[in-house]
Order: sequence, then structure tokens, then C-alpha cells
Amino acid sequence: MSFDDARSRQALRAIFDSAVAAADPRVVLAAHLPPKPTQGRVVVVGGGKSAAVMAAALEDAWPDVPLTGVVVTRYGHAVPTKRIEVIEASHPVPDANSERGAHRLLAAVQSLTKDDLVVALMSGGASALLAAPAPGLTLADKQAINRGLLACGANITEMNAVRKHLSALKGGRLAAAAAPARVVTLAISDVPGDDPAVIGSGPTVPDRTTFADARALIARYGITPSPAVAARLAQDEDETPKPGSLPHTEFRMIATPLMALKAAAQTAIGLGLMPMILGDALEGEAKEMGTVMAGIARSIRDHGHPFQAPAVLLSGGETTVTLGSGAHGKGGRNTEFLAGLAVALDGAPRIWAMAGDTDGVDGMDEIAGAILAPDTLARLRAKGLDARAMLARHDSHTFFESVGDTIVTGPTLTNVNDIRAVLIG
Repeated sequence: MSFDDARSRQALRAIFDSAVAAADPRVVLAAHLPPKPTQGRVVVVGGGKSAAVMAAALEDAWPDVPLTGVVVTRYGHAVPTKRIEVIEASHPVPDANSERGAHRLLAAVQSLTKDDLVVALMSGGASALLAAPAPGLTLADKQAINRGLLACGANITEMNAVRKHLSALKGGRLAAAAAPARVVTLAISDVPGDDPAVIGSGPTVPDRTTFADARALIARYGITPSPAVAARLAQDEDETPKPGSLPHTEFRMIATPLMALKAAAQTAIGLGLMPMILGDALEGEAKEMGTVMAGIARSIRDHGHPFQAPAVLLSGGETTVTLGSGAHGKGGRNTEFLAGLAVALDGAPRIWAMAGDTDGVDGMDEIAGAILAPDTLARLRAKGLDARAMLARHDSHTFFESVGDTIVTGPTLTNVNDIRAVLIG
């Protein structure tokens, strides 16, 4: 069965759409709810790009349960709710609404009793969207550190280890504030390995990292903290709650990258493709991963190893883009991966690819990702553009926008990290 350009593009977009649909909170949340409470208050708190739609799904599932509370989501990601307040804030760098929203969450869980239930709705993006600076810090201090972490190449686990120790809410502090009420967290994972302590910097989860870890990370990446941040990171006596210290909490994962990849694989089978899931937690430099994927794709096409075409390589996880002094383009990790793949393939026939962020936003621009075709480099050259130069200056969004191959979905209202698919026809 042959795959021409039109059919390959349609297949890749169907694979991406099925992965996103598999993590839709409106479909998956209700099955993970605890039994309806018969006494006490029910307070809902949450943060993340999916927080508002998760709140709406909870209201739909429990129409007869009195609910109060507040969630914080990204600008443009709000949906109508009846009983739960929704605040929109900035991502990936927090703003004043991020700070206001985080303090509203902390206020919502004060003075609860053991008969009360807190339902915490957490998804990717919560770290930036819930920005309650620790005592002695300002929002500007946290914004500066966030920018430094985003630019230095730190992975999400490392970034969150620092964020937890600069926050009044993260690293289990929200759950500690809610005690003795029972806290049930429903989460959508956007992190490699689905570690509950990393999703949104774990506001309701005990923290294994320390102030010493945060200091070491700042030093390793050459980030110069403000005097206030340096002073805060020296306060070892104010550690985050550690494992075993939050017995009143329960954590439930409702959607993960692997669930999305399995749905994508089923779609691929229906389209006549042999799927191979390479992993749901791949990390590393985006453009270098593109080079590696190019080699695997060539082996399948030319030698039938490790399996025969037509096939599709599926992977998830979160790559990084380390910005150098010459970086002055616009881009995100998915389009950077595809640009690296394009340069490595150099127009090789019968190989197409797609990479996109399941939340609909790759980097800071409003595209989800892009599609790469065998003729992409030829079309770039026809426009007088140099693919290698664009990759070197991290201008990957322009790379694909110039040939009309970006994927634009708008906010998908879910977030299970990136989905990459390399199709060998």
C-alpha cells in the first residue's frame, strides 16, 4: 500500500488528532472521581492549561453536589462554568493574575475540617499559572528565574525543583494548607515519566527535592539569581513537605502521554501503517533528536529494519531547545525537532513527519506544530531560505510558516506533552 504526499499528510494529522482526543477531560475525568461525598464541604482548586475544562467536566459529573472553588488556566483556555470560578493568567512566564490566582487557591483551602473534601485539578502549565512567591520574594523575582530556566536548556523536572523552593504553594504546600481535609488530585500528565511531584510542580504532592538541589541547579546552568532569590534558596529550615508527611492526600492520573500514544497507534493501524511506540518520555535537544529519528527512518525505508514500511514511529516526551547567543528567531521544541529532522534527511523520499504539542501551543506562538514532507527543503530553497541557517538561529516557526506547513488547532484544552510521528511510506 503506497503513501503519497496527500495521504501521508492526512494520516499524520489524523494520528495527532486522535492522540489529543484520547486525553480530553470531558471524556476521561468522570471515571476517576471518588465517591460523591455525603457530608462536609467540597472545595475545588486547580491550575493548568486544562484546569477550566476539567472544572466544567467535574460540574457535569456532579450536578447535585454543592461545589465551590477556583481554578487558574492560560489566557484563551477558559470555558463556561457555573459553580467554580475560572481565572486566566500568563504562560510560560507568570503575571499578576498568576499570583492573584495562586493566593485565591490558598485562601480557598483555609479552615477546612476532616469532613471536607478538596478536589485538586492539575495539568501542564500549572507551575507558571500558579505563582505565589514565597515570603521575601516578588513576582518579578519569579519571572526572572522562569525566563532563565526556559532559556538555559533545563528539563521540566529541574525547572520545577527550583520553582518549588520559591513558592508558597508548590511542592506539597497547597495540600499542607488544606489539612486536615481529604485532598484528591486528578491530574493530566505532561511530564516524562508521569511523576506526580513534577506535574505543575506538585502543589498537593510531597517533594523529594531540597533547597540544596535548587541551589545546585541554579549554579549548574549559570543562572545569576537576584539577592532575594539567593536568600530564599538558603532557607533550608523551611523545606517543602517530604514523603510521608501528607497522609490525607490521594493522587489519580486521568490522562497520560502513553494513553495518547496508544490511541495514535490504533489510528495508525486503521490507516494501514505499522506503528512503533519508541517511548512516552523521550528527552534531549530537539534538533539532535531529529537527527536520530532520521537515521531510524532511513533504516526502515532502505533495509526494512527494525520492521517493514509502511510504518510510523511514534514518540512522546519533552525535548529542550538551548538558546545560544545567536538565537533571534521564533520557534518551539516541536518545530525545532522537525527542522533538525529535515536537515538530516536532506529531502530523502518516502519520509514524512509531524510533531506537535497536544495543548495546541508550540513554544510561545499560536501554532501546535508542523508537518515535514520530502519536498520541504526544496520549497524553502525556492523561497531563497537556508534551512541550516534558520535552524542555527532557532527560527523553526518561520521555517514551516514560510511553506504553509504549520498545524494550527487553537487551544485543545488538554495537555499530555508532545506527540511526534515519523511516517515511512
